[in-house]
Amino acid sequence: MRGNPVLWNSALTALAPVVWGSTYVVTTELLPPDRPLLAAMLRALPAGLVLLAIGRVLPRGMWWWRALVLGVLNIGAFFYFLFVAADRLPGGVAALVLSMQPMVVLVLAAVLLKNGIKPVQVAACALGVLGVGLLVLRAQAALDTFGVIAGLLGAVSMAAGIVFTKRWGRPEGVGLLTFTGWQLTVGGLVLLPVMSTVEGLPDHLTGKNITGFLYLGVIGALVAYAIWFRGIERLPALAVSFLGFASPLAATVLGYLFLEQALSAWQAIGAVAVIAAVVMAQPRHREQAPAPTPEAKEPIHHHQLS
Repeated sequence: MRGNPVLWNSALTALAPVVWGSTYVVTTELLPPDRPLLAAMLRALPAGLVLLAIGRVLPRGMWWWRALVLGVLNIGAFFYFLFVAADRLPGGVAALVLSMQPMVVLVLAAVLLKNGIKPVQVAACALGVLGVGLLVLRAQAALDTFGVIAGLLGAVSMAAGIVFTKRWGRPEGVGLLTFTGWQLTVGGLVLLPVMSTVEGLPDHLTGKNITGFLYLGVIGALVAYAIWFRGIERLPALAVSFLGFASPLAATVLGYLFLEQALSAWQAIGAVAVIAAVVMAQPRHREQAPAPTPEAKEPIHHHQLS
């Protein structure tokens, strides 16, 4: 696999949504109940601060507002809309609405990155949504208008985050972990006041709770987002967005393995459709990386944290 850089990059990047797919199991088994915003904030902010402390580099110039925009789109707003949708919709409906993300990426990439829209990409989008529907929907699924809107806004937020991350790149001289730390910190700071107002802090935390939060922060955020942003740098935006389908797929498999959830024949067909859609959307050959924009070439001076 290492002999094929495209296949290697796709497989490695897919690990991030696979890890995110484990969030449901970790939440139900380890975290305190009814604290989704607390989980989101603790997933982002501590990991971001750790990466900032390690890298000791702050944004400079235009990268202050770019880091703010990317942190809100990729982390803060996305997490908020994700948990609102999950709270107001059955899990299957929420996953189905969020699976519209590749379609948004397809349109935004055509407008902002000047990428052409190919019939195979449209077909992959349709197949992916169908597969997710078969994978996660249940007969008793119900709709809530505000929940659907939140899910769509979450899909738009993450799609825009992928496309703008691809368009702006990463400033020269700034490592991937530091770049990830900027966004996690911004996202965590955006979520902090919302969490404090809506949920507040629990009276106490158990050892299981702490273990769950550590997993979400270290593996689910620090490691997974570093892998995710690395993939955005090396793969087409649409290919990366399709890898997000690995999240509901992993959640279904883990639920079957660890939560004794049944796996129907229709879900198995959905899983095959999801995998087929992801494969269809991946590049078939090593594509030449686009030349960096003049802004991306501008070096970032190391403004060290005191």
